[in-house]
Amino acid sequence: VLSLFCAALTEHKILFLSSSYQRLTDACRALLALMFPLKYSFTYVPILPAQLLEVLSTPTPFIIGVHSIFQSETQELLDVVIADLDGGTVNVPECVHISLLPEPLLQQTREALSMVLDPELEVADLAFPPSTISASSLKMQDKEIRAVFLRLFAQLLQGYRWCLHIIRIHPEPVIRFHKVR
Repeated sequence: VLSLFCAALTEHKILFLSSSYQRLTDACRALLALMFPLKYSFTYVPILPAQLLEVLSTPTPFIIGVHSIFQSETQELLDVVIADLDGGTVNVPECVHISLLPEPLLQQTREALSMVLDPELEVADLAFPPSTISASSLKMQDKEIRAVFLRLFAQLLQGYRWCLHIIRIHPEPVIRFHKVR
């Protein structure tokens, strides 16, 4: 999930494959939901019809879902990250380099996600674990996952104001973003 998340943030082509149309739609929508508060501004097609498979050759980034019966047509795509939802695999081609999160944030996010998805891990090493561990409901688990990614964005973007540069030469001030700072 973190690889797909980073691929979407760094504007790569992402293709979901599944034999279930519901799973395709859910996976595409979930990836967009994890990117909140950012909005995905490229091609987004949760279920691509068979007649439009040539769209997969476009040079622009996309998030597209394709039924798995068309998997043979997707084999020649060299620059597309393919997530097989039925097999549970993510295939990143050799020519695609996905920039992952900076190391302290990556490890913290992985740990936070694992605690949300498997809360028993928190008490697994205790000599006297509590007798009952309540699993979160699906609605609460959804909110907890969203909170993990929202906290990640807050940590990634903290201090962005140091990169803003105000130019007061013009009648109205202009704010520019300096990447160097």
